[in-house]
Amino acid sequence: MKGEIIHYTRDALGGILVIDYRKHRVMTFDSVFEQSKIDRRQPHLPVHEYSRAMLLPVAFVRPAHATILGLGGGVMASALLHLLPDCQVHAVELRPSVLQVAREYFSLPDSANLAITTGDARDALGKAPDRSTDLILADMYSSDRMSPTQARREFIRQCSRVLSASGWLAINYHRTPDINGPLFRQLRGEFAVLLLFKSKTNNTVIYASKRPFELLHSKDPALTHLEKNLPIDWRRLMARVIRLT
Repeated sequence: MKGEIIHYTRDALGGILVIDYRKHRVMTFDSVFEQSKIDRRQPHLPVHEYSRAMLLPVAFVRPAHATILGLGGGVMASALLHLLPDCQVHAVELRPSVLQVAREYFSLPDSANLAITTGDARDALGKAPDRSTDLILADMYSSDRMSPTQARREFIRQCSRVLSASGWLAINYHRTPDINGPLFRQLRGEFAVLLLFKSKTNNTVIYASKRPFELLHSKDPALTHLEKNLPIDWRRLMARVIRLT
């Protein structure tokens, strides 16, 4: 089904399109790849499977503060604030024009609990105090590729530094990193437990927890409770998580 382009703008990094379909609204950067996708009737509900999977750490820890690297249409911010209204969310977005589109077309919450920084995520991480956040969701992409920052050992080290003692990191990769490579060696050195989720679109979400824990059974009542507040099929997603360490 063809969609209707309802908005188009350009900045120094390229075009930003907003496309409406019958049920959904999509943000894309001059490419066939969808940067953000929402249900137009429930904009707080992530549509992409990998976006839903990135929220799984909330089943293990209730963050008082969360950091989102790569705002896009604001899907992660909207979902977190809907699920955890008292959580302080700090989102970092490289492009001011993307932030403007998120506000105007993707129902980005106007909340006192949402702080947004426009700029480079590396700079924002470098300035963040030690142990200042409980959850980091990293989803930084340009029109056709993942930001190389997400695959660097220094990025992992900085994320580990700013996470609290019970903190979690979730990163969306366009393909699975080499589990025997330097990135995973860094992850294993910084975190107690590593998990992996493979989406149907071949995205790979890597989770890293600062503390040891036991995986939840897919029928755990905690997942049923989360499903009532944010219906994204938590149990089915959790059943597909693989423990790496």
